[in-house]
Amino acid sequence: MFNLTEEQLAVQQAARDFAQNELKPGVIERDSKGIYPHEQVKKMAELGFLGMMVPPEYGGGGMDTLSYVLAMEEISKIDNSCSVIMSVNNSLVCWGILKYGTEEQKRKYLPRLASGEWIGSFCLSEPEAGSDATSQRTTAVDMGDHYLLSGTKNWITNGATSKLHLVMAQTDADKGHHGINCLIVEADWPGVSIGAKEDKLGIRSSDTTSIMYSDVKVPKENRIGEDGFGFRFAMETLSGGRIGIASQALGIAAGAYELSVAYSKERSAFGKPISQHQAIAFKIADMATEVEAARLLVYRAAMLKDLGQDYTQAAAMAKLYASGVAMRHTVEAVQIHGGYGFVKEYHVERLMRDAKITQIYEGTSEVQRIVISRNVLKGDLYVPMPTGQELAV
Repeated sequence: MFNLTEEQLAVQQAARDFAQNELKPGVIERDSKGIYPHEQVKKMAELGFLGMMVPPEYGGGGMDTLSYVLAMEEISKIDNSCSVIMSVNNSLVCWGILKYGTEEQKRKYLPRLASGEWIGSFCLSEPEAGSDATSQRTTAVDMGDHYLLSGTKNWITNGATSKLHLVMAQTDADKGHHGINCLIVEADWPGVSIGAKEDKLGIRSSDTTSIMYSDVKVPKENRIGEDGFGFRFAMETLSGGRIGIASQALGIAAGAYELSVAYSKERSAFGKPISQHQAIAFKIADMATEVEAARLLVYRAAMLKDLGQDYTQAAAMAKLYASGVAMRHTVEAVQIHGGYGFVKEYHVERLMRDAKITQIYEGTSEVQRIVISRNVLKGDLYVPMPTGQELAV
């Protein structure tokens, strides 16, 4: 079984305390009015939650992926606008630069991102390129010592607040996805403009915008990897990002489950708590079982990543299953709460709205099934759990 270390347990408790004491009091108002959580994000940075896996020499916490998952789960039980800000900054931006950036890029940008001085965004999706990420219409024209970047990116989390963008752009259309590059772009450079904040179903207080680039001059030293590495960079970075979103979905499901258990013990009908009616008790039993199954899948993916093993299929499985559990369980939580579940005061309607996005961003559930089926059909039928000493985390 998973044996969490004292350090991991401390991270989990710190995240739980932060979520309950700092996030919960104002979460309903922030959601209703679409208020960006500036103070809460600042506090997350102070607690080290924005650069958890960044090594100390670059200003981060030097933690493992499982510690990050534990923190994401606790924060996602309460405020998924905050947890998606945290996920993008950790899983996509910091990790992408840490894994594939040059030493100069790491030293220039990671301390700012890990400290929360800067927030990052990951700019892949476009108006005509969502699940088909190869169809990049944003272009980066090679001008010798720099690129001229032009195009539009859609659905960008942290779009209005990020100071650093990781932008995927087509440099050589004749090469298809082998002609795509990833460029580090600073938000205040000439030619960068930000669209209006989207009015969303869920995660309403996070800022999701379009970002437009018009002949933005990007130095060659801000390209990540070799020429043409951008598509591979995006896909490999998204695999790690899916662990973050899977842990967000897990937190949503677990939060709905915990609220449902508490409410079912307090609410009475026909002379006894509704938890004593089989119709409710069986819902609780199913929720408990599926939350635990999702948790094991998410922890497994995190462990494989920490062990340096291939986690692509495990991350896809974790995201696919956990997001489905989140959607099912939040609907059941509203049902268990009855009429009270339909009002904002009891939190479950917000979790239900937040759950849906986990089946869409960083690869839809359909895309996860493509990833899983391709791995299975090429012969990777099963990725075993770590055993022996490897299992002690």
